[in-house]
Amino acid sequence: MEELVRSMAEELLGRGAVEDEVIRETAARLEGLVARLRAFGEEVLGETLPAIAFDPGHPAYHAAPGLPVAALERLGTAGGTGYGAARPAAPPSGTEGAGTGSSREAAGGDRERSTRAAGSWAAPGRRAMAGGPLAGVSAGELVEAFRRGRLGVEEVTRAVLEQVETLDRDLRAFVTVTAEQALATARRRDEELARWRRGGGGAGEGAGGPGALFGVPVALKDLIDLAGVPTTAGSRVRAGHVARESATVVRRLEAAGAVIVGKTATHEFAFGATTDTPFHGPVHNPWNLEHSAGGSSGGSGAVVGAGLLPVALGTDTGGSIRIPAAACGTVGLKPTYGRVSRHGTVPLSWSLDHTGPLAGTVADAARVLEVLAGPDPLDPATVPATAQGLVEAAASGAAGDLGGVRVGVLAAWARDRIHPEVEQAFAAALRHLQAMGAELVEIGGTGPGEADFPAAGVLTLVNRLLALAEGGAYHAATLARQGGDYSREVRIRFELGQFLLARDYLLAQRLRTELARRAAAVMARCHVLVAPTLPIPAPRLGQATWQPEGAGAEPVPEALIRLTAPFNVTGQPVLSVPVAIGPSGLPLAIQIVGRAFDEATVLWVGAALERARGPLRG
Repeated sequence: MEELVRSMAEELLGRGAVEDEVIRETAARLEGLVARLRAFGEEVLGETLPAIAFDPGHPAYHAAPGLPVAALERLGTAGGTGYGAARPAAPPSGTEGAGTGSSREAAGGDRERSTRAAGSWAAPGRRAMAGGPLAGVSAGELVEAFRRGRLGVEEVTRAVLEQVETLDRDLRAFVTVTAEQALATARRRDEELARWRRGGGGAGEGAGGPGALFGVPVALKDLIDLAGVPTTAGSRVRAGHVARESATVVRRLEAAGAVIVGKTATHEFAFGATTDTPFHGPVHNPWNLEHSAGGSSGGSGAVVGAGLLPVALGTDTGGSIRIPAAACGTVGLKPTYGRVSRHGTVPLSWSLDHTGPLAGTVADAARVLEVLAGPDPLDPATVPATAQGLVEAAASGAAGDLGGVRVGVLAAWARDRIHPEVEQAFAAALRHLQAMGAELVEIGGTGPGEADFPAAGVLTLVNRLLALAEGGAYHAATLARQGGDYSREVRIRFELGQFLLARDYLLAQRLRTELARRAAAVMARCHVLVAPTLPIPAPRLGQATWQPEGAGAEPVPEALIRLTAPFNVTGQPVLSVPVAIGPSGLPLAIQIVGRAFDEATVLWVGAALERARGPLRG
């Protein structure tokens, strides 16, 4: 029995045969990660400092890399992330517990399934969600319509709430709908707009008129505090917890005139890639209700993908904004680490967590980030700079001219266990970029060049160790009091994280410093990098594994984070943009990775690609 299992047997084993087996399997994965990290050797890192106060724009992370590629190759691939298999599928929608604004229990389920790379990926009898009232309508267009008096804020808010009540019976994306609060805010917005027209003032208005998100309905992932409303974090542990004050990002949304309409479902404490938990049940994909919306911000991805809202907020620790964005056909923006405050948001991993928008368009993602960005004395990770000119950058990109832009292609990532539909969509996106004047430069995964980008597996290994250690520390006291209120899989991950030594945690942070330097060295040669967001289309609900051609079966949760988790380690800004609808009828996306704090270029390239792609829906 592995050393780690022996050391924890007295506390964790003995809960039953099934749970003991899950503990042993998860512990073995963690033991493998730690063993590879320790075998890598502290002597290789030398005097490298740990990335504790991580600022990806700091010159320390732009120094010449101190590790040769050969040393990094000793770590090998991740060989398991600790996520393991997906939960079995929940019953079809409409079963016991369904209902907007309530917590939903998913009982029973299908046997876990494995799906091959080729052949029928989509579930039979696919049921595409009908478009919501704001499908194809951007936040910018709404603000202009309100300003010109063509629409009323209360009128639009009521229409949205009515459609949420109808469509969310199948989608199951909302945990709480704040209808009364939203309508009260909408009425205030209409009154403020009337005063502005008469020459007065009001909340959410700039010197030139209504604010950037005036009257725009917005939903929040249920990790983000809204005063007077429960924040459950997708867990029974926090059932009944009501936020006393709103998160910094919520206050900034409201100051810009937004109307908060509710809280969306998250995987339990954001520690999962499918947004399928016993507390709420699965969130369904708006393109095919038999498929997952991804996670952990699956509820936010689903409401935007269904056209219910133009914008929602999510968080991203290993891909949790970009995964549901790709699965649901929306834009998802993970800003640079430190760009947006996390105060008032339930953490998963302090040094990896990011907050950002999921939106229907690149321009809307830019608009929201301009509102959210800026220093916050309540979040010491935030940097002094604000984010200006992002909407203009997206508008420039929409002109379709990428002349002079050097695009680094993470070719090795795009060839490693990639579904054929994703391969084809990625190749088509590269052709679009080239046709718009971009220069494509192939970047190796772990090749002989000193400036090659670190392998995805190495970066993911560091991501998982940091998330396990920091998550385990955050939940230690609650686990002791309410361990039985966690779902089995999430509880075990947090319990195992408490067995990581400080030595291992700091080793991972020191390795992070070197990986960030190597990433910065690559970015000195390119304006952006591109890679698929996900290696597979959105999986079926409850799907456990998929079968890549010429490789062993891969657990779906591990596949979903394989290409996204690396950039939480480097802290770079990343934009996921849908580029096609595949033969299975599901969206496919690529991610555009920028230099630290250069969201403008990322949005420019993303908007150009969005224009070349054309509308996703006919």
